[in-house]
Amino acid sequence: MVRMQRVNKHFGSHHVLRDIELEIGRGEVIVVVGPSGSGKSTLCRTMNGLERIDGGAIEIDGQPLPEEGRALARLRSEVGMVFQQFNLFPNKTVLENVSFAPVKVRGLPAATVRARAMDLLNRFGVADQANKFPSQLSGGQQQRVAIARALIMEPKLMLFDEATSALDPEMVRGVLEIMQQLAADGMTMVVVTHEMGFARASADRVVFMDCGQIIETAPPEAFFSNPQSPRARKFLADILRD
Repeated sequence: MVRMQRVNKHFGSHHVLRDIELEIGRGEVIVVVGPSGSGKSTLCRTMNGLERIDGGAIEIDGQPLPEEGRALARLRSEVGMVFQQFNLFPNKTVLENVSFAPVKVRGLPAATVRARAMDLLNRFGVADQANKFPSQLSGGQQQRVAIARALIMEPKLMLFDEATSALDPEMVRGVLEIMQQLAADGMTMVVVTHEMGFARASADRVVFMDCGQIIETAPPEAFFSNPQSPRARKFLADILRD
């Protein structure tokens, strides 16, 4: 589903991604972990063109990632993304937030889209919030709406960029349960997170990054029980101690 070859990205003089090589199979769940500033979110954001790369190549479902224009917009409609800060439209109701893209981008009948949106909202336990605005919802409810908004486009790939880090601890579990459901359903997912429990339970592979590089990649059992690099061992010792 995703192939990254010698991908590099700079922000000014800061070399954020360094010769990234990564392949992700259809239906695979990849959890990206590492210390703050290691390039995890930038890696995620390059997969749908939110960050343009400076060198290398990215393919999504066998097609080169377009740089701009309609082709990029079309690809983004097939790659769902859930952000740390929800990014819902504040002036639209929950139902309007979820229904907007299929009607506007794909021209689907509004009644059909609304029915599908309500099904998703019901699945995620927020159907009773359909006519409220995002500001009237808790953070956990907003993130569930954001996931529904991404899923209604029936994406090939879902990207989660620290989707639970802005939530209160009691709200994290509900969002992680939804993500676990998606993983169990076979959705191809890239998840940037500090939630090691999710990585252990749902990842097919854990990708550990530091200083803009992929240091090691392994199944979760191997990564957590026997990390190969000193940097990964130190990271796990620090984060699991906390």
